Amino acid sequence: VQLQASGGGLVQAGGSLRLSCAASGSIFSIGVMGWYRQAPGKQRELVATIVDGGSENYASAVKGRFTISRDNARNTVHLRMNSLQPEDTAVYYCYARISTDYSRGLYSEWGQGTLVTVSS
Repeated sequence: VQLQASGGGLVQAGGSLRLSCAASGSIFSIGVMGWYRQAPGKQRELVATIVDGGSENYASAVKGRFTISRDNARNTVHLRMNSLQPEDTAVYYCYARISTDYSRGLYSEWGQGTLVTVSS
C-alpha cells in the first residue's frame, strides 16, 4: 500500500493550490484521511482530516481557507488551499488509516510529501 501525493508548487501570496493524494495497493478499507505539514525548523502539524463518513476537521490556522474532500470510490483525498500565505510554506504530507484485510485493524500510512512554497 502506498500514498502518492501531488499538486504542490510555487504560488504567490493570495493564490490557490489543490493537493491530491491517492492510495493504492491491497486496500480493504480506509478510515480517516488527512493532511499534515512541516515547515522548515518546525514540527509536523495537523492541517485537516476527513473521516469516511465525511466529517471534516481543520487546524485553526487554515479554517475558512482550506477545504478537504475525499473520493471513497477512488481512495483519494484532496486539499483545496485558497488565500495562501507565506506561513503556509511547508512540505505537505497526506495520511490515511488503512486496513488491508477484513480481519486486520487499521494502521497509519504516510505519503512522500509535496512541497508548497508561497512567495510574498
